[in-house]
Amino acid sequence: MPTYTINFLNNSSSPGNFCIFQQNPNNPTPGSFPLAWLVQSANPHAKVPISWNTDFYFFWAKTGELRPGGIFNAGEAFLTSLAENNAITLTKQDNNYKFIDQKSGYQQGVLSVSTDTTTAFNQASIGIGMSGSGTLAVQAQPNMTFSFSPIQGYWITFGEFKQGQVLNQSEIPNAVKIVFPHGIFSMNATINEDGTWTVTQGLD
Repeated sequence: MPTYTINFLNNSSSPGNFCIFQQNPNNPTPGSFPLAWLVQSANPHAKVPISWNTDFYFFWAKTGELRPGGIFNAGEAFLTSLAENNAITLTKQDNNYKFIDQKSGYQQGVLSVSTDTTTAFNQASIGIGMSGSGTLAVQAQPNMTFSFSPIQGYWITFGEFKQGQVLNQSEIPNAVKIVFPHGIFSMNATINEDGTWTVTQGLD
C-alpha cells in the first residue's frame, strides 16, 4: 500500500489542530458520522507532516449515544479489505463487546458489520477506518447489518479538534477537499492568516 502525506503549514497567528477527515454522502448506512481521523497540533508558523496508508479496518467503541462532539475511542480493530474479509459480527460477552466471525462478504467494495441480540441500544458504536484510525461511525443497534462504502476522499480543516471526535458535517469550518493527482503521494496545505487555504502539489 502506498503512503500518502500532507505537509501542513500554520501561517495563521493562532495555534490549533490540523484535522484530516473523510466523508461519503452516499454511504449506504444512514446516520453515520465522520470522525476526526488524523489530528496534529501546530503552533503559528510550524510545519507538520501527516502521513497514512490505505489499509482498511473495522472498529467498535463504547460511546454511549453517538453524537457530534463525542469521542470514538476504539475498543478493537480488525484489518479488512474491500475484496475479502470484508464482513464481521459484533457481539457482547462478559459485559464487553468483541468482533467475531470475520469473513468475505457477498458484495465486494462494501464493508459490513452485523450485530446480534446482545447489542444494547445507545451503548456502542461501530465503524470503519484507514491506517489504524477510525473514519466513519454509526450507532450500533441489535440484529442489524451496517454497510459502509468507503471512499478515499480526503478533507482538511483547522481548529480545536481531538483525535476520534465525532464531527457534524454541517458545522466543520473552512473544510477543503484534497485531491492527489495520479502518481502523486504528497500535497502541501497552508492555513493562511484569514482562514483560507493554499494547496499545492508536493515533491514526490
